[in-house]
Amino acid sequence: MRRVVMLLLVGLGLILLPAAPASAHAALTTASPEPGSVVRTAPAEVVIRFTENIGAVPSRTQVLAPDGKRITGDVRAEGPLLRIRLRTADRPLGTYLVSYRIVSADSHPVGGAMTFSVGAPSERPAEADPAGVHPSVEAAGPILRFFGYAGLTLAVGPALLLALLWPRTLSRRGPVRLVRAGLLLTAGATLGQLWTQAPATSGAALWDVSVTELADVLASPFGLALCARLAVLAAAAALLPPVLRGTASRPRALLLLALAAGGFATWPLTGHANESPLRGVVVAADVVHIAAMAVWLGGLVTLSVFLLRRAHPRVLGRILPAWSRWAALAVVWLAGAGVVQAVVQVGSVGALATTAYGRLLLAKVAVLAAVLGVAALARRFVQRSRVVTAGPGALRRSVGIEVGATVVVLGLSAVLVQTTPGRSVVADRTAPATKGVSSTLTSDLFTLQYDVYPVEVGENNTVHAFTYTPEGKPLAAPEWTVTTRLLDQDLEPVSAPMLPLTPRNDAMGALTFPLPGTYEVSFTVRTTEIDQATVRTTITVPQVPSRP
Repeated sequence: MRRVVMLLLVGLGLILLPAAPASAHAALTTASPEPGSVVRTAPAEVVIRFTENIGAVPSRTQVLAPDGKRITGDVRAEGPLLRIRLRTADRPLGTYLVSYRIVSADSHPVGGAMTFSVGAPSERPAEADPAGVHPSVEAAGPILRFFGYAGLTLAVGPALLLALLWPRTLSRRGPVRLVRAGLLLTAGATLGQLWTQAPATSGAALWDVSVTELADVLASPFGLALCARLAVLAAAAALLPPVLRGTASRPRALLLLALAAGGFATWPLTGHANESPLRGVVVAADVVHIAAMAVWLGGLVTLSVFLLRRAHPRVLGRILPAWSRWAALAVVWLAGAGVVQAVVQVGSVGALATTAYGRLLLAKVAVLAAVLGVAALARRFVQRSRVVTAGPGALRRSVGIEVGATVVVLGLSAVLVQTTPGRSVVADRTAPATKGVSSTLTSDLFTLQYDVYPVEVGENNTVHAFTYTPEGKPLAAPEWTVTTRLLDQDLEPVSAPMLPLTPRNDAMGALTFPLPGTYEVSFTVRTTEIDQATVRTTITVPQVPSRP
């Protein structure tokens, strides 16, 4: 009996003990540099510690330098720590803005912001879209890609014809100049891409680039790949003269082919192929695709501009059948590699019509099919040896049409490599929607970070908020009230107190959304006996999906 009584007393004591606080959303506890602090030198990394383990959302995490440029590097989560590597700021003195979005261990998304200063505080930079790109940079990307493809085509195709098929009696000066122009155009486009990558990363305009930003680009995998391309172009320019004269030795020719293969690889290594599934296969297919394109299109340009205009029909009657076989082989490799790329990058048949990438790919295939139709007629013309009897005029017109259409193909390719692959778009659409809303509101008295989860019709919506001083330091608030009002409806606003959770400087409460629609949510916070302010935002509650 005594044992039973003791067990009952112990159980009663456990029941009467105060309950331990339940785990809520991840809350910021400390950071390095500390929120609102002033440090002497710019840090290489920002580390933020939360109350529980977190998951990082790199696409929605950024650090803005005092001049407003993005300097965000690698973003990763390690348990309760969020680590944000920083690139060197062009103007390091002043106030930095750290804006983050994480997913707490209980799956709730949490967003927030903090500031720190280097040297002395300055005007706080405005928050911006983490993935935003200036219109000048957005326009320059496809143009530079087009010039890069065009230069590659002008260098490879004419060089191959000069090395293996060019008639001895015909001047080589024009095609040699074309090869040199192609090398220069490719090098210029590569330098332009190196320059453009800096403002594409920082979010600045095309002309707003610093030496520090360029140095960061050159040290990145993207910059190293483009520097390797420039090195290949320089080596190829040194090895090419005997090849263009048709007197190159076999070792020189083999070395040039190896360099060309390495140079071709720099294109997929700076594009979608580098981040795609089956990376090795896609990179190899892209190399084959680019090489076949350069041989075929470059040869067409050389035929159209030089051979068909200057060579004797009897000479053409010997050259064109060999070129026709080369072109047919190049087209086979071009199509085969293109199919491999399309299968991986588009991801599904439906994505061909429902994504921008898929529609661009269909347009490219349509134009390419038309080009191949014209090329088939030209091939039949050559095989029947009608060049000698009918003259090259009809063939020249056919090749001219091919060249014009392939310029369109190059343009579509340049835009295609700047477009998000269909597989990624479909994955984003089919991914589960992230529930919850979080943001930062400011007043003259305080900065408030809030999180509402899960934002659905009913009473089960948790609201969690934190207050900071305008400089980013934690601010205690003894009284909180949250008010909701459904817009465009004649309904009275509903106010409810929130529970302050001291000493963590945050508060929790519950929101009721009786109907779907857009609500105005007001947070009224008293920080002292006489200081109080209200901040407002709007939250859209979705319609409850009907069940079958």
